[in-house]
Amino acid sequence: MRIFLIGFMGCGKSTLGRKLASELNLTFIDLDSFLEEKYFKTIPQIFAEEGEDAFRKKERKVLEEVCGFDDVILATGGGAPCFFDNMDLMNNAGFCVFLDVEISSLVNRLIHAKTERPLIKGKSPEELHVFIEGLLAKRRPFYEKARYVLKGSEITSNQVVDLLGE
Repeated sequence: MRIFLIGFMGCGKSTLGRKLASELNLTFIDLDSFLEEKYFKTIPQIFAEEGEDAFRKKERKVLEEVCGFDDVILATGGGAPCFFDNMDLMNNAGFCVFLDVEISSLVNRLIHAKTERPLIKGKSPEELHVFIEGLLAKRRPFYEKARYVLKGSEITSNQVVDLLGE
């Protein structure tokens, strides 16, 4: 079994993925962490040194790799579904779940995030809201290709389990 959690940065993919993996006795993989370990660089370093295009190619390569793993819950980066044919790859490899979290919740989570995110670094709450709104509008058509969509501000592991059991 492979479950892919997709959605905008800050929607809770990694937090929910860890909880689900524990409850379902599956392995959790955060695609960004997996990529950092494989290339011995942080995502901000890759963006700064090589640019977004190089990062997206590396991201695709590790996504292809993890699509071969069994019994995993995978949390992708927010942009991963929007490049190449990544959504087709994930939908064909397993269950893809879009965590559709409200913009106000995303702003609150990202303003207080402890990890550095290259795309939002230095933005005020107002700038962040405008940025999320614009980027989410561009990404939504990709996210909505997921077989399953969960909407809300606090999505639980039980909701995912119930969804997959239907």
